[in-house]
Amino acid sequence: MPLPVQTVMIGCGRMAYGHIKRMLTQPETTNIRVICEPSVAAYEKACELFREKNLPPPPNEPDLARLLHHYGAALDAAFIITPHAYHYAQTAACMEAGLDVLLEKPMVINAAEATGLIEVRDRTSRLLVVAFPGSLSPEIRTAVKMLRSGELGQILNISGLSWENWRTPNLGTWRQVPELAGGGFFFDTGAHMLNTITDLAGEDFAQVAAWFDNRETPVEILGAVIARLQSGAMVTMNACGDTCTNSTSDVRVFCTQGVLFTDIWGHFLKLQKAGQAQPEPVAVANSMGVWQQFLAVRNGEIPNPCPPEVGLRMARLWDAIQASAAQNGNRVMVGQ
Repeated sequence: MPLPVQTVMIGCGRMAYGHIKRMLTQPETTNIRVICEPSVAAYEKACELFREKNLPPPPNEPDLARLLHHYGAALDAAFIITPHAYHYAQTAACMEAGLDVLLEKPMVINAAEATGLIEVRDRTSRLLVVAFPGSLSPEIRTAVKMLRSGELGQILNISGLSWENWRTPNLGTWRQVPELAGGGFFFDTGAHMLNTITDLAGEDFAQVAAWFDNRETPVEILGAVIARLQSGAMVTMNACGDTCTNSTSDVRVFCTQGVLFTDIWGHFLKLQKAGQAQPEPVAVANSMGVWQQFLAVRNGEIPNPCPPEVGLRMARLWDAIQASAAQNGNRVMVGQ
């Protein structure tokens, strides 16, 4: 039986908490050897999860360079869950140190960083998986297979919606600091929409027009995007981060031979074809979960469901969206 993967958790705040809790139920595959977390309070909260399992908490080394120097030779992988602006440097450092990386979304904050990570990945021959639950879900993987096989015909339109009570709960947090977050609601919860639609489309975007409304904050809270893919298919994305509900979403892919229905996280998948009065559920495999899927990719059991190439297409799209919104919706050619 393979030895547990020796792992460093880089960041153990709110998003990491749930991941750590699940990883601790899998001691046969995973050992969290060390943590890299500058917040004493966040580290102590993570330590409680280990104590609940009667496990000694791993040491904390807040300085990543020192951590990789002292522990790197004993580590196999890193799970990075930190503010978006730190992703590029932290991921590059880990791959340079010989570690495979599971990177929390979004991959990076612009296309230049995405290109840089692909270069590091290629040069170091390390694995990089982006932890978008949509792309890692069996629902989105099944949808992509159906779309690429041609059984639904040509993609004509893709429509995405994402809405949440996001503005007020995140006031004063790093998520509304542009230099750390790289954007607002459209690049936080809305990043799932950007990635899932990019993944479903399977090609680069060509043109984008976008509008933002910051709702008296430093970042975009509302956003509307109209775009075309290189093939000519049309895409709309609408994000509202100042409404009264929990996070909800809707994604529809309109093809000549059918319509796919899902959401930005791949929680479900339905298909409606000619003659059907309602969309019908599509049977898919059970989800392995984010970390277990990373391990399956690392073991060569499945292909990488969310490689940095998808992250690059999404980053090019995000660059163009920001550029268009800064020009009050003027059309922008993607990648130029």
